Amino acid sequence: QVQLVESGGGLVQPGGSLNLSCAPSGSIFNIDTMGWYRQAPNEERDLVANITRAYRTNYADSVKGRFTISRDNAKNTVYLQMNNLQPQDTAVYYCKQRTGWPTYSTYWGQGTQVTVSS
Repeated sequence: QVQLVESGGGLVQPGGSLNLSCAPSGSIFNIDTMGWYRQAPNEERDLVANITRAYRTNYADSVKGRFTISRDNAKNTVYLQMNNLQPQDTAVYYCKQRTGWPTYSTYWGQGTQVTVSS
């Protein structure tokens, strides 16, 4: 069974940067939307950003101007460049990939911890 593998999380000081990446462990065909979500303790999992196959992007208001989502369609990989990180960005970050017609399947990563603290 194909899984999404995330990397790039860790501990960073306020104002610092991290770059997350997410790629499938095997082949997934016809990926449409890729995205990043995050979940802080005792909170719901929320959308951070997503990007369509045509490179249209959408961001949560809280990260606009600080985070940038991008993708490499040849590698089925999605990235999240996070700049000017703040303590409120601390969460487990999950990637999600969804295929288009006809399968409409959804894949999730296992999550990577991002901690912003001095």
